[in-house]
Formats: sequence, structure tokens, C-alpha cells
Amino acid sequence: MNYQIILDKEIEKLRSEGKTPSLLMHSCCAPCSSYVMEYLSSYFNMTMFFYNPNISPQQEHSFRADELERLIGELPHEREIHLVRAEYEPERFFEIARGLEALPEGGERCFKCYELRLRRAAQYASENGFDYFSTTLSISPHKNAEKLNEIGKALSEEYGVRYLFSDFKKRNGYKRSCELSAKYCLYRQDYCGCTFSKAEAEKRKNMTTAIVK
Repeated sequence: MNYQIILDKEIEKLRSEGKTPSLLMHSCCAPCSSYVMEYLSSYFNMTMFFYNPNISPQQEHSFRADELERLIGELPHEREIHLVRAEYEPERFFEIARGLEALPEGGERCFKCYELRLRRAAQYASENGFDYFSTTLSISPHKNAEKLNEIGKALSEEYGVRYLFSDFKKRNGYKRSCELSAKYCLYRQDYCGCTFSKAEAEKRKNMTTAIVK
């Protein structure tokens, strides 16, 4: 499915109705959020929801949240964008990752991590009366947009909040996020966030260094 076309149709419907609904946007980091905020703040009253229990160590988690807060303050946007820094619960990530530690990045462990973070966003959106919820994760070329939207649809039905279907890497969204990252001097991490992705990133670095030598 082309989720960009689905998003286009949803935005056009809202514009034709003269509506500006509220959107709770799960955010994984400032770079991935940059294009999404630039793009959607004209159509929604946005709240960025930083809930990422997968990120280790805690210092890294706090720094990424700080970068998102800084970007919200510096990036021009038509409507005010709010930030919710949700609780840090690394034990919940390690619980869902149990038994899947050896899997490569991009597999079942990652899918469970998607669901963990999106579920918390859906729960918060339901409890606080948001019209929509979604996630910035689909902007990454390393994330499975099909799976993210599948999970979002299921949680939408469970919690009674509409899910904003999307694939933000479309239309050069990822490229634009890189441009905005450079413009605002954003910290671009070299691993997704969890200790397992960090180990994979370090392994790739070591292999590259060995080849160069």
C-alpha cells in the first residue's frame, strides 16, 4: 500500500472540512521528527510524544529528548507544537526483547519494540482526547513502514483513536530530515537506540576500520 497517498487523502479531507484536529505524534528522536513537524504542523495541532524505553543508556535517552525539545523551540511552525516527555521504562523493553536478543536488527525484536512504543502512544492519545496518533519511525529507511502501519491500525481499533497512516520517507522525507538536521546542528545517532542495535553499529564500524587498514 502507498501510505503517502492515504495520508494525502486524509489531509485533503480535513482541509475541505476546515478542520485542524489534534495529533499525538510518537517521536523517536529530533532528526526523524524534523521533517514530520515541518510537514504536518500546518494541518494538525501537534504534540510530540517522546516514549522510547528501548534507548540505552539513560544519558543517551535524555540527550535525545533534549534535542527534540530544542528543535521544537527553533523550528518554524504555523501552530504551536507541544512536547510530552514520557516515563523512561527500560525494563519494559528488555521484557519484550527476552529470548530475541540474538536476532538481527529489523526483525521480530524490532516489531515488538514498535508495538511497545505505539501502544503507549495510543493509550496516551485515548486518555487525553487526541483525534489521531502516529509515529515518526516510518521516516527511517531502516524501519518497516508496512509493519508500523499494521500495528497502528490494530491499536487504533483497540483504543478508539484514529491512526494517521504514513510513510514519511516518501517524497524525499528522509533527505529533508537530513537537511534540517544539518541546518539545526542536530545530533544524529549512529544506532537506533537499544543496546543490541548499538552492538551491531559498533561491529559494522570495526569491520569498516579493518577493511580500510
